[in-house]
Amino acid sequence: MAQWIHMSQMIQCLPHETVNNLYPPSAFPIEVRHFLAEWIENQRWDDFALEKVEQESQARALLDQTISLLQSIAQENANVVDRMKLMQISRNMAMFQQQPLQFGVMVRDILRKERVLISTPAQMPDPPQFPSMQDVDHLVLNVLDVQEIRQKMHQLQEELNWERQNYEGLQGPIQQNGLDPTNSEVQRLQNHIQQLEYNVKEMATKRFQLLKKCVDCLDQCQTRLISRLKAWRWEQHKATIGHPFDDNLNPLQTWCEQLLGVNGKLRQELMLIGEPIPELQDRLRQLLQVLIQSSLVVEKQPPQVIKTQSKFSTTVRYLLGEKVAPGKPVVLKAQIINELQARNLGSVPGDNVGELINNTAILEHNTSSKSTCATFRNMSIKKIKRADRKGSESVTEEKFALLFSTEITITGCDTPYRIQMISLPVVVIVHGSQDNNALATIIWDCAFSEPDRVPFVVPERVPWRMMYSTLNSKFTAEVQTNHNLDQYNQHFLAQKIFDKPDFADDFSNIMVSWAQFNKEVLPGRPFTFWQWFEGVMDLTKKHLKTYWSQGLIFGFIGKQHLHLILKDRPNGTFLLRFSDSEIGGITIAYVSASENGGQKIQNIQPFTKRDLEIRSLGDRIRDISHITHLYPEYPKHEVFKGFYSEPQASPIGGYIPVSLQTKVGTEPGSATLAAASMQPLTDGFPR
Repeated sequence: MAQWIHMSQMIQCLPHETVNNLYPPSAFPIEVRHFLAEWIENQRWDDFALEKVEQESQARALLDQTISLLQSIAQENANVVDRMKLMQISRNMAMFQQQPLQFGVMVRDILRKERVLISTPAQMPDPPQFPSMQDVDHLVLNVLDVQEIRQKMHQLQEELNWERQNYEGLQGPIQQNGLDPTNSEVQRLQNHIQQLEYNVKEMATKRFQLLKKCVDCLDQCQTRLISRLKAWRWEQHKATIGHPFDDNLNPLQTWCEQLLGVNGKLRQELMLIGEPIPELQDRLRQLLQVLIQSSLVVEKQPPQVIKTQSKFSTTVRYLLGEKVAPGKPVVLKAQIINELQARNLGSVPGDNVGELINNTAILEHNTSSKSTCATFRNMSIKKIKRADRKGSESVTEEKFALLFSTEITITGCDTPYRIQMISLPVVVIVHGSQDNNALATIIWDCAFSEPDRVPFVVPERVPWRMMYSTLNSKFTAEVQTNHNLDQYNQHFLAQKIFDKPDFADDFSNIMVSWAQFNKEVLPGRPFTFWQWFEGVMDLTKKHLKTYWSQGLIFGFIGKQHLHLILKDRPNGTFLLRFSDSEIGGITIAYVSASENGGQKIQNIQPFTKRDLEIRSLGDRIRDISHITHLYPEYPKHEVFKGFYSEPQASPIGGYIPVSLQTKVGTEPGSATLAAASMQPLTDGFPR
C-alpha cells in the first residue's frame, strides 16, 4: 500500500474538488481506497480496457471481492457511523454489476492518476501565477487611461494658456483706465484660471500614480511571463523522459510582443511629461533589457547525445522577431561550452572546449507562421576538449551545452543588446558503443535535476519511487504505449537494482544511487541496470509494442514470483517475461509435467531482436505445442491469432516441427528452440 501512503499525505494539500474528481463519491468514494488500500494495490488493474470483453469475468470477480471486503470491514468496524457508511457504499457498488469492465477501468484510471500526482515534482512554478491574456489586456487598458489623461491635460493646459492670455490682456486696460480689478470679468478669469491650475495639478498627480501603477503591473506581468518561459523550458527538459509537453510558443510570443509594446508606450508617456522621473525610467529600461534578453528560446533542442563528426540540427527562436530593427541581418553563433563555463555565462568566456562546424545561422522571419528562427541544419562537432575527470568518472558522464548568442537591435530602441541562451545538457561521444551510457547520464539529469539549478548539478542518490516513476515514463513514451509498468514490474525492478531478490517490503523510500543505476554491473552480469532496462525497452519498441499494449506480456517478474503464480496452474500455462540474464530478450515461462508425475516450470531460451526479425513472437508461440494457455487461463490461439502470419509449409506439408532442448551457459531454467529431441533443463518443484 505504498502508493496510498504517499497519496494520503498528498491529499491534505489538494483542493477539495480535485479529491472528489479523483475519487467520485457516487462511484468510488475515498473510503474504498482507504480501507482496501493494500488489497487494491495487489491486484492487476492496468490490463483492463472497455473494448476487451474477454476480461469481463475477471473484472466481475474483482468487483464481487471489493463488495465482499467492504461488507466484512463494515461488520468488524466498532464505529457505527463508519459501519453504516461502508455498508451503504457496498450496496451502491452493485450498480457496476451490469458493467463490471467499467468498474475495472475506473479503478485503473484512479491508480494511474495517483501515480502521476505522486511523480509530479512539487517544485514547479505555480500555474496560477502565469500571465494570462486578461492580465495583459488589463495592463493595456491602464496604458490607454494614461494616454487619455495626457490628452485631457493637454486640452486643459491649452485652455489654461488661453485664459491666462485673456487675463493678461485685461491687465493693461485696468491699469490705464483705473478700472476696478475686482470687477466680475476679471474675477471670473482669476477663478477659472485657479480652477484650471488645480485641475491640471490633480491630473498630473493622477497621471503619475497611474504611470507608476502601470510600471508595477508591467513588472508583475513580465515576472510571470519569464516564469512561464522557464516552465516551458523545464517541461521541454522533462519531455526527454516522457513527460507531456506542449511545444506551442505562439501564446508566449504574443505576450512578449504585447509587453514590449506596453513598455514602449510607457517610455513615450514618460518622455512627454517634460520632466525626468528617474525611478520609473530606470525601471522601464531594466524591464526592457530583461524582456529582450529573455525572449531567445531553443525551440528544437540539439540531440542530447552527440557523436563527433556527425551532423545534427537545432532551431533557435526569437519571440520578439517581428520587432527586430530592419537592415543588417541578425546572425546567431553557436559554441560548445563545458559545465564550468555554463556556470559563469556572465563572465569572460574561457578556453574554447570544442570546435563546431556550420555554427552560424541567420535569424529569418516566416510570415505564414509569424515566427522568427535561426536553424542550424548541418552542425557538427569536429573535436572536443574534455575536463580532467574525477575518480572513476567516465567520458559519458561529462556534460556540455551549446551556447547561442548574437547582438540584436529592437525597433524603437537606440542601443543594441547582447542576447544568449544555452541548450539542455548534451553528452559528446566519439563512438556508437558509448551511446547507451551517455543516454543514462541524460536520463538521470532530466529526471532528477531541479529548476534554476547550478549547471549541471544533480543529486547522487534519489528515492526509488522517483527512479521507478522515471523508468515508467521513459518506457511508455519510448514504446509509445498507454500500458504502464505495474506494481509487480516495479517490485522486481527494485529487487534487481538493489540486489535484494528476497525483499518483500516497500522499496519506495530506499535511496538508489547513480552508481547502482549505470556504473556498477549487476551481480553475476556483465552489464549495468540501465543497459539491461534499455535493452528491454528497445526490444519492446521495435518488436513487442502491440503485445505489450494489449497486456499480453507480464514483463518484469522474478523467479520466486513466477513460481508463486504458476505453481497451481495446469500444464501448458505460460506467460511472457523479459529475460533478466541478457540484454534485450523475452522468454516464455511455462508449466509442464515433471518426470515424477509432478510439475515443473521451464523458461525457453530468450528471443532477441535478431530472433524476432527472423520469426515473430506470435508465430513462435504458435509453433510451440507444449504451451496452450496464457496466464491465467486464456487459450493461446484466441489471444495470439491476430499475430499469426500465414502458415509456413514444411517439406511434409505441416508446420515446421519444433521441440525444446537445453543450451549450456544460458539463463538457469532455460531451454532453446530447436528441431531436435526434447531434453528440457528444469527449474521445477514437486506438486
